[in-house]
Amino acid sequence: MGASRLFEILYMLLEKQPVTAKELAERLEVSVRTVYRDIERLSAAGIPVYMSKGRSGGIRLLDGFVLDKSMLSARERQEILSALHGLKAVRDPDAGEVLAKLGALFGGRDDPWVEVDFSHWGSRRAEVFALLKNAIIAHRTVTFEYVGSSGDKSEREAEPLQLWFKHRSWYLKAYCLTKQAYRLFKLTRMKNVRMTSRPCERHIRDTAAWPNPEDARPIPETELVLRLHPSAAHRVCDEFDESEYVRHEDGSFTVRVTYPEDEWVYGYVLSFGDLAEVIAPRRIRDNVRARLKKMLRLYEGDPERSGDNPS
Repeated sequence: MGASRLFEILYMLLEKQPVTAKELAERLEVSVRTVYRDIERLSAAGIPVYMSKGRSGGIRLLDGFVLDKSMLSARERQEILSALHGLKAVRDPDAGEVLAKLGALFGGRDDPWVEVDFSHWGSRRAEVFALLKNAIIAHRTVTFEYVGSSGDKSEREAEPLQLWFKHRSWYLKAYCLTKQAYRLFKLTRMKNVRMTSRPCERHIRDTAAWPNPEDARPIPETELVLRLHPSAAHRVCDEFDESEYVRHEDGSFTVRVTYPEDEWVYGYVLSFGDLAEVIAPRRIRDNVRARLKKMLRLYEGDPERSGDNPS
């Protein structure tokens, strides 16, 4: 029996008192007899836990008990603080207060080994992030409008399972009650998000029913070959691993990377301006050329005659 279940029992007692053995057994998915054995082990370890009978009885901790930091190793305490720093970086409104309390409990020493800044998130998106986090923890469904890739909006209700950061974007892993299937929703496309009082029936632990998120809506990947001008050297060093590019005698670079073949990849290639040329695959090269021609036609027109003059 691992120590993780003992910690879970302890934290449940800290959060709610008293708790019946049946409640603990259902939450932990074990038998009531196993719960009683775990309580005995906690008591033997010096935790002031006791059981009382009667209508208001149950399992409880001695009043005034606080979690002793000695129950966690120094590395475990630092891992917890570092994880909370990650939540603070995405502007979780609760992370700062929890971080301060745990920092004091763990001795006040806080040496964050990494700092992440998602400052491009506006206040509205931070609110959506916090709302979805609370819905996941409370096991409540959410309703929202979702903007598809074609720009069409659809009303959705979903059981949120997990917030997921992948490839420069935040997503929500959820079971869509509207479509009756697991889905991956991009947070920037979720509008008017609301948490309901309806409880969720699924949990992230149901791994047998949870498909690979990339299988829900597959995005094909392709090997992209770029020729970059010598003056793009700073971006080559910043954005590619040494194993992904070769520098030639004239100072130019050949880059080989594997990317999802979606709208992002075209925006990325065009962000290099005239410093990048797509060598392969041919279809991406042709698509980039077509987009450049379309942009050129847009700017070759007379804005005064077309009514687009911004002045």
